[in-house]
Amino acid sequence: MRILSILLLLAAISSLAACQKEDNDIVNDDTEIIIEEDTTGLCGHPLLTSDISAIQDDGDGRWLIADNQVRDGGPGKDGIPSVDFPEFSRVEDIDFMSDDDYVIGVKVGTEVRAYPHPVLDWHEIVNDEFTGQADCKTYLSINYCPLTGTGMAWNREIDGKVTTFGVSGLLYNTNLIPYDRASDSNWSQMRLDCVEGDLQGQRAETYPLLETSWKTWKELYPDSKVLNAETGFNRSYGRYPYGDYKTSDNLVFPVNVTDNRLPRKERVLGVIVDGEAKVYRFNSFTTLGEGNEMIEDNINDLPIVLVGNNPKGFIVAYQRTTVDGTLLNFEVIQNDKDVILADTEGNRWNLFGEAVAGPRTGERLLPTRSYIGYFFSWGAFYPNVEIY
Repeated sequence: MRILSILLLLAAISSLAACQKEDNDIVNDDTEIIIEEDTTGLCGHPLLTSDISAIQDDGDGRWLIADNQVRDGGPGKDGIPSVDFPEFSRVEDIDFMSDDDYVIGVKVGTEVRAYPHPVLDWHEIVNDEFTGQADCKTYLSINYCPLTGTGMAWNREIDGKVTTFGVSGLLYNTNLIPYDRASDSNWSQMRLDCVEGDLQGQRAETYPLLETSWKTWKELYPDSKVLNAETGFNRSYGRYPYGDYKTSDNLVFPVNVTDNRLPRKERVLGVIVDGEAKVYRFNSFTTLGEGNEMIEDNINDLPIVLVGNNPKGFIVAYQRTTVDGTLLNFEVIQNDKDVILADTEGNRWNLFGEAVAGPRTGERLLPTRSYIGYFFSWGAFYPNVEIY
């Protein structure tokens, strides 16, 4: 039965490439955008450079990872096409989503956008941009790996130049390897760094996001924009392309380390500090039923605060120390739309880490290097990962 499931999944992966033949050729706009002004921090918003100091580099010089563990996923380079010209609709106009589907949400300035898993399952990468005050632009690449369940938002500005990312068709530890079209370098999504090419060793800059259920997103952000099905490609966005992969114990490609302490496909939030990772389970946020719950923790002496809600399908994590060095003490907030925390200074903070009331109004909590993924992937990339 397991062999049959894997064969069906391999067929599904191959069908992604076959579907591409029905579409127009992918247009890769390699025009180089050079940033003349300093936009460090994405128009004033916080971003993080990944810390991979504890990840061993075991490559052969050409790759930072063992090249014999880089696997061909099947569809080939750009066989799974990125969405380079995303179109958005109002929440009420989206008709291909079910309440238990997930979305990846970002907020830049006052703009809130959601990127549905049912679209990302087919495309894996969305190259997007936001225009803020004084025409300040923020360039993001939303990347999602269906095989590891990991979604992130990367800065597309690298060394002062803006690029787009595409799907290389390669995998490491069954995880997505994007490539940037400016240098044709290959990056490891979960390692958060460039592992092959001219930019080898460059670390990805990440932007904070919120991953939650479609039902919760609609309740919290009814006025947001949502990536729609007008991608320029012919896909069945209401159908999951990988069969029973999300619910079975099967993997299509092997991983270097197998960690059986939790179910393979259990979704957990992992937080990375100084190259070490700790994961937090949704089941750790069930004491209050439908309510928000808070965890204060330290990872490698970094104080962090997490707020989770299992029924609503979200966990977020932020640093407790502010930019000015103040260590904040929090309490969790209930039933106030997206406001989740209050502190002893009198500030109130929302899910995106923004102070919406109090003396720090307009500030943002420092983000953590964190994202949600299947537990097996955390065990593969971070052996002996700590479980809260």
